[in-house]
Amino acid sequence: MKNRATHTRRDALKQSLAVAGWLAGAGLLPGTASAQLTPSDWNAAAFGAHSFETVLEALGAARPTLSDAVVLTIPDLADNGAAVPAGVSTALPGVQRLALLVEKNPTVLLAVFDLSDAIDANVALRIKMAESSNVYAVAMLADGRVFYSVKDVKVTLGGCGG
Repeated sequence: MKNRATHTRRDALKQSLAVAGWLAGAGLLPGTASAQLTPSDWNAAAFGAHSFETVLEALGAARPTLSDAVVLTIPDLADNGAAVPAGVSTALPGVQRLALLVEKNPTVLLAVFDLSDAIDANVALRIKMAESSNVYAVAMLADGRVFYSVKDVKVTLGGCGG
């Protein structure tokens, strides 16, 4: 006599694979995120800039406005500068790009996320901080407006330089 539980699990697995195959074939499965791999794909001027203002200029952003609509989620005190949890989110309509900057890092611009209307403007990651610094979250909208928030974060151990 067959083990009924094993037979049921196998049937469920077969059905799941069939449904996944159908979704993939119909183009309904989400795509994968990928990093930009070649130097021509990234903005060397923005990642090489050494201040908040020059980074935004290199990204084509003009006149940023401080706003509570851009939410920067990061601790006030980071116990380990080598892995600081950070998040950027906003409910503003028409967000095309989110950026995260750390003022006193060797590379001020840490990350840029290009978004579409199909994606929630909400990202989370772990960042490295060389030392205590202001951290900026920036939201760039399709109509050219730029909003940001800033938070002073104290680092107590480690960081980019060790």
